[in-house]
Amino acid sequence: MGFRIKFAMTEKVELMGERCYIAGAGEFDENVLPESGDFIIAADGGYAALTKYGITPDLIVGDFDSLPPEFTDAVANHPNVIRSNAEKDDTDMLLAVKQGLERGYEVFVINGGLGGRLDQTIANMQILEYLENRNACGTLVGRNVVVTMIRNSEAQFTSDLPGNSTVSIFCVGEAAKGVTLEGLKYPLTNATITSDYPIGVSNEAIGKTVKISVTNGTLLIIISGGNP
Repeated sequence: MGFRIKFAMTEKVELMGERCYIAGAGEFDENVLPESGDFIIAADGGYAALTKYGITPDLIVGDFDSLPPEFTDAVANHPNVIRSNAEKDDTDMLLAVKQGLERGYEVFVINGGLGGRLDQTIANMQILEYLENRNACGTLVGRNVVVTMIRNSEAQFTSDLPGNSTVSIFCVGEAAKGVTLEGLKYPLTNATITSDYPIGVSNEAIGKTVKISVTNGTLLIIISGGNP
């Protein structure tokens, strides 16, 4: 996508810097590739997506049920591979996130974590909350869609969203209080949003800087459309 997200967390003074970049086997956005300094993890079939762009991950994790067979030998020869049992509690993506957390990363970009099976997509959205619960933040990237989550904090888009972007806000868990939306067609100021009424769906960017904040609660933010 043609913008970046800046998080202002109440729990942390600074949450920028080196990132953990994870490639999954879902819809992959070629416009969001690893940057210099990123720690790169391939989650199972995400290895194939990285290889397409000539990127070698620092670590590969998974049970490799979604890895195309032509990449089996390459994975076997990689120096840093964590193989998991197919019968496990954690998804391959969660295993990758845990590896990033163990290494001290607080900012996660997950490309290839959307699309495909709906259950896997929902599981990856739950991983965003898993990160929030550990004072970290994550962004899921798919084809022309970005999903992120904030709690008691603010997300600011550091360049203007295209005017045809759709921005949807959903409450996660208990009622989200003090919700303020700026730079959107339908603004809000100090509102309360609940998880049983989707009032925040399908808002529209209007070519201005977008700020989304919540004083007390958790918001799931989905941005789609626009110019990738």
